[in-house]
Amino acid sequence: MKKHLIAMVPLLAAGAMGIAQASTEADVENSFNPYKAGLPSFPGLTAGTVINKANADQFKDVLGAGVYKLIKEGLFEMKVGATTQFTISKAYIDATKANLGKTKLGAKAGDNLTGYVAGRPFPEEPDVKDPRAGEKLAWNYKYGVNWGDGAIISPFFWKYKNMQTGQVEKTIKYDFHFLNFMHRTKDAPVPEITPNPSGIFRAIYVKAHEPQDLKNTQLLIQRFEDDAKLDDAYLYLGFQRRVRRLAQGQVTDSFLGSDLMIEDFEGYNGRVSDMKWTYKGTRNVLLPMWNHNELKLASDMPAEADGYKYVDFAGQGKCFHEGTWQLRKVYVLEAAPVNTNHPVSKRVFYMDVQLGNLNGANEIYDRKGELWKVFMVGKSHADSHLPVNKGAGIGIDDAFSMVDLQSKHCTTGQFKGQVDPKKNPPGLFQVQNLRGGD
Repeated sequence: MKKHLIAMVPLLAAGAMGIAQASTEADVENSFNPYKAGLPSFPGLTAGTVINKANADQFKDVLGAGVYKLIKEGLFEMKVGATTQFTISKAYIDATKANLGKTKLGAKAGDNLTGYVAGRPFPEEPDVKDPRAGEKLAWNYKYGVNWGDGAIISPFFWKYKNMQTGQVEKTIKYDFHFLNFMHRTKDAPVPEITPNPSGIFRAIYVKAHEPQDLKNTQLLIQRFEDDAKLDDAYLYLGFQRRVRRLAQGQVTDSFLGSDLMIEDFEGYNGRVSDMKWTYKGTRNVLLPMWNHNELKLASDMPAEADGYKYVDFAGQGKCFHEGTWQLRKVYVLEAAPVNTNHPVSKRVFYMDVQLGNLNGANEIYDRKGELWKVFMVGKSHADSHLPVNKGAGIGIDDAFSMVDLQSKHCTTGQFKGQVDPKKNPPGLFQVQNLRGGD
């Protein structure tokens, strides 16, 4: 009996750490090329299919619950495109291979990883029997490609709309900057930007240019390598001409009166430790992914000086981007806030397996557990976008719809995303820059 118990110790330890799986190069291949054995399909679904109120039930199994509700209520029609490869940058894939098996979860949920260097930390297929599979996917997102090592959205137009009347209540013109300070794989300097005494992993800097009452309003978010450390967030209000530090609770307030909170940025803009993550299984689901240069683009906005045109919007209140949707392999991931005072009871993500992003077609549920908002971020293939993005090896965020079903309101976003390291000097991401931002 004693020998039997001793033999079980390693198994019990593995269970405490989550089911241990030795990642292989085959896992890496399958993670970054999930369509190697063939593209996903569904009866009656082909490129060119239009899904609307009349046939939504036929395709319910390949729609996220929130998107299904929007279509079923007749708020928009979905145009289906062919599933295509969104190939991740070779540098990131090579980093994943080079560091295979080095990354381990902490002793308990919310602890930092050990041994992480660069690339996708856990490229193996998740297992529903693994109680920490959701946590592994969350770490894959934190250390994912997102906007690559750095990028800028300039300009970035947000429009606040009454979904019932279509009235545009406000338009804000922003610049958004993103920069990874650590675990860089593609853009010099690799692997990190130094000096970095605070241990910043990633930062976001936002500046508003229009309208006049918001001009020079700036936001800085600094996320640390130590996931136990609260983000530093600072807001500079141009009309007050002072920087104030945001309390943690303010990241879940409406951001400048929009339908988004700071925590919504990029699908999920928070710490891994802020949520309890649950992997709910793998599905084929339609996500908004397209080739920008092949779309019928907006005619109600002037083209940029270089000829760039923005994605158009249609549907109820012109709240829905007019791109095509692809049938994609996704991991369904649920995140429930650890903080019981959080305004959200849970978020449901349809995580694209290939890209590892969390912003394709999210559902946000209120504290009573009722569907509150649906966040849909459409992505363009990098090679069918601006010339500067060719070969970037990321999905270029191209348009977003944040639809509040309870207030019948939406905020839409139209991007000009540019993967250009020269436009992201590290000095932009320091508090001192806010004070000099005028």
